[in-house]
Amino acid sequence: MAIPQTMEDRDGFIWFNDKFVPWREANTHVLTHTLHYGLGVFEGVRAYETKKGPAIFRLEDHTKRLFNSAHIVGIKIPFTPAQINQAHKDSISKNNLKSGYIRPMAFYGAEAMGISAKELSTNVIVAAWSWGAYMGQEALDSGIKVKTSSLSRHHVNSTMTKAKANGNYMNSILAHQEATNDGYDEALLLDTQGFIAEGTGENIFIVKNGVLITPTLTSALEGITRDTVMTIAKGLNVKVNEKSITRDEVYTADEAFFTGTAAEVTPIKELDGRLIGKGIKGPLTSKIQTIYFDTVKGDNPDYEHWLSYID
Repeated sequence: MAIPQTMEDRDGFIWFNDKFVPWREANTHVLTHTLHYGLGVFEGVRAYETKKGPAIFRLEDHTKRLFNSAHIVGIKIPFTPAQINQAHKDSISKNNLKSGYIRPMAFYGAEAMGISAKELSTNVIVAAWSWGAYMGQEALDSGIKVKTSSLSRHHVNSTMTKAKANGNYMNSILAHQEATNDGYDEALLLDTQGFIAEGTGENIFIVKNGVLITPTLTSALEGITRDTVMTIAKGLNVKVNEKSITRDEVYTADEAFFTGTAAEVTPIKELDGRLIGKGIKGPLTSKIQTIYFDTVKGDNPDYEHWLSYID
């Protein structure tokens, strides 16, 4: 029986502060500041196989959000957006990937310990590897079972919720553990007012009477896949409504699904033991999912401008 590869024991190369280093040598010290205090920023980006070769989906938007996140938390990235974009492309080609998941991250170094980060260096990595459907192909086809978490999503003034920051995801990890320990696939978090916020790493949509509804962005991250789906829906002349959503509105929705770079478009068939609609992937979810995958794979000319092909 083959031993599964760990994230640290792989062949390939990682872009690390403007040069490629062998995968197993892309190391940091155990006293790295971000490891101890959680202040760093990152992105999740996907490259897809297309007829024209590998293409990164919405690369410039992801890089813009990375720099915005860094600005929000006071991290100065010592590279330009153009350099980071090129590092994404080079990471795909250097590792001979036809498709893959890409993780850029900016984090503080190990020059000093303590809360102050004034004298610390900023390190930047871009790693790429093969990674299939986040929750498995069956989840994309048949949907997942979700549980409302006992944990609330961050209050908007308790941390910087619009930054995709490393430390913010402790909340997600705990919620996901709680849900999966109870036999569910994923968790749904409410905000501190009791309204639907998002999944542990996904935005949420529901469908009611042909209208696509998604929570207003209070404590939820402004997802790039969320924006993609809203654009696709408007192209289908489907009304999109951003509003506060209660848990029982999800129970009685006709359809529901999660969106995210990792999750892509994943149907939700059940929340808290209650079937959503007929408990299967609904017709609008199916249509949006099909257009989404056609788009990221270069088969939809209407949205080809979102693709950055590898030179």
